[in-house]
Amino acid sequence: MSSPATVTVKILDREYQVACPPEERATLIKSAEYLDRRMREVRDAGKVVGVDRMAVMVALNLASELLAAHTGQAEFQASIGARLRAMNERLDASVASARQQEF
Repeated sequence: MSSPATVTVKILDREYQVACPPEERATLIKSAEYLDRRMREVRDAGKVVGVDRMAVMVALNLASELLAAHTGQAEFQASIGARLRAMNERLDASVASARQQEF
């Protein structure tokens, strides 16, 4: 990992200096652009007043989406695991059946 460099990102027309390793620069910029877009959506909806409150609302929404994605991923992995176990049981049964036919 390289030593951190300072990257300037802009969120709601305000610039922030962020220390970041050069190899993570592109990801940081994309993240800041995404956050800026989400902050603008909340601001433009007009339901939340104040930058601090907007930031908290966006953070809560992003945290909720992240948790939902993790839950969805865990459910998907459990489903795949169940399918693999079922396939393995069928394969074992087929192998056992083939062995019985050999005798």
